[in-house]
Amino acid sequence: MDMYGMCGKLVSQPGQRDKFIGILLSAARVVGQLPGCRLYVVNKDLADEVSIWVMEIWDDKNAHDVSLKNEQVRSLIAEAMPLMAGAPEGASLSVVGGHGI
Repeated sequence: MDMYGMCGKLVSQPGQRDKFIGILLSAARVVGQLPGCRLYVVNKDLADEVSIWVMEIWDDKNAHDVSLKNEQVRSLIAEAMPLMAGAPEGASLSVVGGHGI
């Protein structure tokens, strides 16, 4: 069975990217302990000083959905929302394999 993946672009308010990344890295530590999380990677966009890319791989979509109900995750989302310059963009993916997962 394929795993569930997400690749998302988040745009921070000007001057807030590093603070936003700190929150996302805290989220990575939390979700990394939850069942079904295989990968949660936070990336700076080299061509755009306000953009952040997050890549996630989960055993299945349900594991991801359950993670969004976690109180720590919900708190971090609430903390990050004011730092966002707009709605996230991205894609839901069916992960079929590769190196590092």
